[in-house]
Amino acid sequence: MRKNNISIKTWVLIIVMFGIFFAVTDNTSAAGLNLPNITIGMNEADSPQELSQSLQMIFLITILSLAPSILIMMTAFLRLIISFHFLRAAIGTQTMPSNQILVGLALFLTFFIMSPVFSNIKTNAWDPYQNNQITQAQAVERGIIPLKEFMVKEARDEDIRLFMDLSGRELLQDDSNILNELPLHILIPSFIISELRTGFIIGFLLYIPFIVIDMVVASTLMSMGMMMLPPVMISLPFKILLFILIDGWNLIIGQLVQTFK
Repeated sequence: MRKNNISIKTWVLIIVMFGIFFAVTDNTSAAGLNLPNITIGMNEADSPQELSQSLQMIFLITILSLAPSILIMMTAFLRLIISFHFLRAAIGTQTMPSNQILVGLALFLTFFIMSPVFSNIKTNAWDPYQNNQITQAQAVERGIIPLKEFMVKEARDEDIRLFMDLSGRELLQDDSNILNELPLHILIPSFIISELRTGFIIGFLLYIPFIVIDMVVASTLMSMGMMMLPPVMISLPFKILLFILIDGWNLIIGQLVQTFK
């Protein structure tokens, strides 16, 4: 006869938990405990300052909701994280460094690379808006300009031309006015595919020295007749040793930062 999967102790524990739950519920009802009622509403503002603060809060929440997309797609983060994942795959350590470490490193390097852009946005857009010197629309317009300057420098002309053709727009004849005439819905995808291309080129270059080590180890094992031994198991320590001897993190991060114009 097949035994029941749930033991007697488990049933007793379940019954005790239900008894405690109903006992607490009855005691709460009997004691007349007042529970808070949370509501969200809109009231009239007593002064224009309160309305301005409310609008600033809504504007800040909107920016924070869009911040992940802006950080990933409109900054140096995309190229960095692609390069780091290619590096980990080339070495063959699989999950070391972990995704959290790579994302954190790419995030702080992004802040380092984009610090002049963020400082420009704060000085020319956020601070005047906080001091009520410009309107919200003017603050958004001023804040977009430094990002557009960064993306225009990094985007390839071929990619910009591609999306200009796809959108049916005429090519810009004067590059001096490109920031004003080039819309974001064309500049952002052009920047993204340019960063993807650059990240894959860097990944290819990172693969070359480690592939050489794999080929040397595989040829050595074949010549020794050790065909049953996985070459990856032998080549991994040599690749890690090579990466340590050349001070790999210092070299790669320094070269990655210098790739930004």
